Amino acid sequence: MTSFLQAIGGLGLFLLGMIIMTDALRSLAGKTIRNALMRFTYNPFTGAVTGAIATATLQSSSATTVAAVGFVSAGLITFPESLGIIFGANVGTTITGWLVALIGFKLQLGDLMLAIIFAGVLLRLSGVGRISNAGMGIAGFALIFIGISSMQQGMGGLQELVTPDTFPTDTIIGRLVLVAIGVLITIVTQSSSAGVAAALTAVFTGTINFEQAAALVIGMDVGTTFTALVATIGGSVNSRRTGFSHVIYNIMTAAGALLLLTPYTQIWESIAPGALASNAEIALVAFHTTFNTLGVIFVLPFTSFFARFMQKLIPDIADAYTESLDRKLLTEPDLALAATTASIHSELNALLRYLVSMLDEKSVEKKVNLSDLRIAIEETQAYIDLIHLEKSSQPGWGTLISIIHSLDHMQRLYERCEEDEDRAIAVMRTPELNDYMNIVITGVRQIIDDIENNNWQEAAERATEFTSIISKEARNIRQLVMNNVAQGKINVPTGTESLEGIRWLRRVSAHILKIVHYQAKVQQQLLTNQSEPESAP
Repeated sequence: MTSFLQAIGGLGLFLLGMIIMTDALRSLAGKTIRNALMRFTYNPFTGAVTGAIATATLQSSSATTVAAVGFVSAGLITFPESLGIIFGANVGTTITGWLVALIGFKLQLGDLMLAIIFAGVLLRLSGVGRISNAGMGIAGFALIFIGISSMQQGMGGLQELVTPDTFPTDTIIGRLVLVAIGVLITIVTQSSSAGVAAALTAVFTGTINFEQAAALVIGMDVGTTFTALVATIGGSVNSRRTGFSHVIYNIMTAAGALLLLTPYTQIWESIAPGALASNAEIALVAFHTTFNTLGVIFVLPFTSFFARFMQKLIPDIADAYTESLDRKLLTEPDLALAATTASIHSELNALLRYLVSMLDEKSVEKKVNLSDLRIAIEETQAYIDLIHLEKSSQPGWGTLISIIHSLDHMQRLYERCEEDEDRAIAVMRTPELNDYMNIVITGVRQIIDDIENNNWQEAAERATEFTSIISKEARNIRQLVMNNVAQGKINVPTGTESLEGIRWLRRVSAHILKIVHYQAKVQQQLLTNQSEPESAP
């Protein structure tokens, strides 16, 4: 009984150490790692490399996956590129097994780690900011090896009660049963790293043999997708695609690993007879890394096909302007801001198309449902209201301010479209405004193309150009309309209607300019991590 309690207590210490270390590493390097993921992910291959490095650094595949979902939601990377990150995360997470096998078992650092925990806690108590986080990271790292030492001692005491014969035999059915047990272990512990550490400890102490441990580890790789799958419930389309991609990919990798297991053991025995049994823990962690690496190598050439399959399996929701607003991203303000930006882009595109259809009677643009658009803008405003930053401490401040400005002007542009259709009619009926109306229509259409191609700087320049023309000529047009009234060419009500049309066109142009200006700034801030707000033109 004592040995059992020591074993599960050691597993608990390992889990606690992983939680503490991962949280500390995320505080120390999370922002840098996320920026690196975004910056160096050009295609699925580079995504896989950066995903592996990020996961190995943060010791958390879930943190890497959440970042990938946020980037896709914001339109910063494509869905196929995000798949590369997810595939690579599976390789990065195997680094924990190497730490356990090479340091935890070979060096026997249990007693030394007690002193390291004390040093880490002192840094936590005496330090501030990064020093404090570093102290927690050191303490968590040391606690992992205390847990490993405790698991070793506990499982060593169970050798007479638990042997390889206690577990299913090495048959196809036996391996599948062990895979299922591995899945359940990961679901219970909520950590594949903890399960792998337990399997390594068991095989190191002789509680189970290599084949049994390998089957358990394969199941643990599948089980780790359960957490990601649950996390997608109620999430965005991209979140669900990511979660199910993780599940399908890991099941495929697990199937390949089961086929690889027998050839792998045969290769060991042919190269160094008896070495597999005497170095089972090294062989196990090498097997874990090998089948995950081979899985990435085989799937990367088919990433585009895999992405299309997932997009058909989980299709986009029509007119879902706010689909990117996943509340799970609120724990990462920079990702939440990026998701909000994606929503604004979708809403602005629809609003501009509606505007073109109002001004151009020959337009083939399909008018959107303004009620749906109003609800979407209000939902975006509600979402941004959940993101709270301190100007003095968080770099996303400038991005948040720019987004708030964008939403304010978009709300006002929406009101111009909703309440002032008569003004648009007045613009079309005023001959003096025909040329300027066409300038706006052409400019807005070009801005729509620029937005769809993510050319925000060009969109801002176009908006500046036609807004400047409208603003400059407004006084002359007003004077011309008044002269026509005075000369009896038009009556007063028609003149008044034309003057209102001039004001409407000028306000619409100004709101478009402000929105595009702030969104161009937001896009640059998200890409370059610059967040100091600038004044609007």
